Amino acid sequence: MTDLQTLILDRIRDIPDYPKPGVIFKDITPLLADHEAFAAVVEELAGLREVDKIAGIEARGFILAAPVALRAGAGFVPVRKKGKLPYETLEASYDLEYGSASIEVHRDAFRPGDRVLIVDDVLATGGTARAAVELLRRAGADVAGVAVLMELSFLRGRERLAGVGLHSLVTV
Repeated sequence: MTDLQTLILDRIRDIPDYPKPGVIFKDITPLLADHEAFAAVVEELAGLREVDKIAGIEARGFILAAPVALRAGAGFVPVRKKGKLPYETLEASYDLEYGSASIEVHRDAFRPGDRVLIVDDVLATGGTARAAVELLRRAGADVAGVAVLMELSFLRGRERLAGVGLHSLVTV
């Protein structure tokens, strides 16, 4: 295990039965509160690929994606839950391990060919990330990859991202 992986894992706590029984929530707030750990994560994610924009998936993906975009010299595009964006949107629906939802992006968020890295906190079943990939492609972006803080390998989300470059800082 690398120093960065240890730094991350030591600062993520498990919250059992949240948001519903049987789910173990990965709480990243201790990591975010630690300047050294947060800065190391942002630095690592910002150096993955040269891109025009970073797309952050609501909500915790925003927390990581915005400083990554700033550090990478790229624009930031929020991928929001349905009904949260004020302009014309494109939408994609997906299933998660405990329900279903829809995400949206502004129709004009990308210029044709913009290289975009999608950033989120946790890759679980892969439904949200897969929907984001499809949504960004429909919006005209060239998806350069998906980067996550943590991958929950037992939920096999990686399989739903076949053909898309995936980078996980830690895998459990």
